[in-house]
Amino acid sequence: MSERVLVYGVGVTGAATVKALVARGYSVVAADDDVTAAKRGAMSALGVELVEAPDDRRLASILDGVDSIAPAPGVPEGHRVLRLAGEKRKAVYGELDLAYEWEQSRPGGPRPMIAVTGTDGKTTTVTMVEAMIEASGRRAVACGNTDVPLVEALDMDVDVFVVEATSFRLAFVETFRAQSSAWLNLAPDHLDWHASMASYEAAKARIWRNVRSSDVAVGVVTDPVVARHLNALRCRRIEVGGDRSSYGARDGVLECPSGEIVATSRMRRALPHDVSNALVASALCIEPGLATVEAVS
Repeated sequence: MSERVLVYGVGVTGAATVKALVARGYSVVAADDDVTAAKRGAMSALGVELVEAPDDRRLASILDGVDSIAPAPGVPEGHRVLRLAGEKRKAVYGELDLAYEWEQSRPGGPRPMIAVTGTDGKTTTVTMVEAMIEASGRRAVACGNTDVPLVEALDMDVDVFVVEATSFRLAFVETFRAQSSAWLNLAPDHLDWHASMASYEAAKARIWRNVRSSDVAVGVVTDPVVARHLNALRCRRIEVGGDRSSYGARDGVLECPSGEIVATSRMRRALPHDVSNALVASALCIEPGLATVEAVS
């Protein structure tokens, strides 16, 4: 990243991004369309100027004085700050890329990341993955679209990051990569943020933008959009829900390639989407070797 950064939007993630940038020696200016006393106080405590709802002229001036922009997830893709940043050829960094790049330079090496996206079921699946990792004896944190942004989670004493990756965050991804990632489904949603369904789908697909051949990609292939993107990958592809699925439910038992995981009768709830989410979570943990079948069950 460059030295001077505009952070646009200082809610939970934006404020965490400002704090992380300042801690790493960057010069930061912040702006927000809806400034509250709490936001102003938080920026003041960090010694960062906060500009309230700048008009186009002021915004253009601010952009002329920075090298890059870090938009908060709440800033929609059609927002004028992104339009002007594009016109001025300013680099745009989302939270996921910032955190990923910082983690790569961590002394001792980067820690594993697991990521989950989808229109529905993200939070449930992330929560299950976190519990499975913890049961395996590793410390995990559910982060991203939770109370803990990924840029904040970097400072926590954990072994694994479990990232809830919304389209708002994925839309800006250029470098972010998770060793194990899943796409659950796609349905019309968030079209007040995205310009179209095509844009929404493209943002979701960026969860797999940087997969390596050794990475695990899990997809619920009963969704044709997910299946199409999964089939185009060159990595360790795991199908859930299809005829060829190596993770499936048969005769009331969740199964994986190495055997039984758990009987559905032991689950708190076993509706079809519950079973699917549990299979995805299991694959995300077992396939990269971050949890055993015993811990998952």
